[in-house]
Amino acid sequence: MTEKKFLQEYFKKLKSHFNNEEFLENLLVVKKILLETNSKGKKTMIFGNGGSAAIASHFSVDLTKNARVRCTNYNESDLLTCFSNDFGYEKWVEKTIEYYGDEDDNIILISASGTSKNMVNAANYVKKNKFNSLITFTGNKKNNDLNNLGNINFWVDSSAYNIIENVHQALLLSLVDLIIGNSEYPPN
Repeated sequence: MTEKKFLQEYFKKLKSHFNNEEFLENLLVVKKILLETNSKGKKTMIFGNGGSAAIASHFSVDLTKNARVRCTNYNESDLLTCFSNDFGYEKWVEKTIEYYGDEDDNIILISASGTSKNMVNAANYVKKNKFNSLITFTGNKKNNDLNNLGNINFWVDSSAYNIIENVHQALLLSLVDLIIGNSEYPPN
């Protein structure tokens, strides 16, 4: 396969994920959830590992700054190392939600594999407590540990991590633009 053919196939695979009717319907529901939560003075907390943490940061900044919907992420190395050291890496997200989350906040968890223990543990914690909504973004196997734990679940039917993460990022950033009502706007 030539490199050009590889890229054509790659973008064809990527594009195929954006005609998913369930994604479109879920995005409309999530928009409503985010706006209702924000109007009540509550926030959305978003978490991911590695590349998903970068996606979480990007979404959080854009949602807060551009769409004016309060969203926080927790990628500070001091917090991560402290909570991982004191509670274990598999519990740092759960503990962050316990310490910083408020009743009726939204929680978004991103795990390309859907098997990250820290995300699964956090999801189980959220389900046992009084949070508004749990929204998950996963990929790989449909029956992964995190998929279906949320009120709304976005599962990308792929085992290619960069495809999964690109779709996650596009879905999340489309929410920002959906809330704004435009995909083209000047920086403010």
